[in-house]
Amino acid sequence: MAGLEVLYTCVADQICCPQDAVVCFVHWEMIKNGYRCIGSGDEPRSSDQTSELLPADWSNNKELYSLRYKDDSDTQVVLKAIAVDSTLIFNLMNSSTKQVLDLMVNVSDHVNVDQLHTFSSVYKDANSLSQKVKTQLLPSKEKQPEKAEKSRREEDEELHRRRGEDSDPLRMPSRHPRQGVQPHWPDPFVPPFAAGGADLDPFGSRGGGGMIVDPLRSGYPRSGFDPSGGVPDILPPGAVPPGARFDPFGPIGRHRPGPDPDHMPPPGYDDMFM
Repeated sequence: MAGLEVLYTCVADQICCPQDAVVCFVHWEMIKNGYRCIGSGDEPRSSDQTSELLPADWSNNKELYSLRYKDDSDTQVVLKAIAVDSTLIFNLMNSSTKQVLDLMVNVSDHVNVDQLHTFSSVYKDANSLSQKVKTQLLPSKEKQPEKAEKSRREEDEELHRRRGEDSDPLRMPSRHPRQGVQPHWPDPFVPPFAAGGADLDPFGSRGGGGMIVDPLRSGYPRSGFDPSGGVPDILPPGAVPPGARFDPFGPIGRHRPGPDPDHMPPPGYDDMFM
């Protein structure tokens, strides 16, 4: 309760009823949670100023207390306390969002009526009242933007670290599977000036990298076609060596009905006057 005693002593001459003591207590809880009082009433005044103290006219109306506060982000709230018999009903409204939080306090449960001018014994079960104010009346501090900013910063650092790993040719790649597109690592055993060397090897032992297009090794699935066994109606068996690159010069397995037009002579091919 550090600081509350100083505040209570400053306004002791204005505390005339137990409701005043409860309002003073709630005001100090607002101050502890980052709010500063800027004045009384619902509307701004020329005499408003930011302070931890209560304004001079804070307890003029014993049936309706009205105080205005703002926090470090200039968010303004209006605190109202309505006296109903031995109960105080607190409403805290955000001036921007119009969001309202409520708290009901039974005055006799937390204030000794006959000890209003003795701070050491005026409040009863002060810890319970403080917990009610924090959990029911004060808005929770929004920390989601900080978490989101921290998450974005961590993602940027992770992306920067991965880019550094991918650009380091001396680093051994991780054995754990990674997400996303894998970087292209050149074969260290292939000479750097051996471009197109695979075209000189009919047996394909040098791997890929040639300039000759081979549909049979393009990566797309084929229906078990082996050119070394011959191409029906086109090439006899053995015409293509086993393992050699072969580009079919026509549809594989074609079967045209009737005679092939290319095998028929054109009309008048033997007429020398045409």
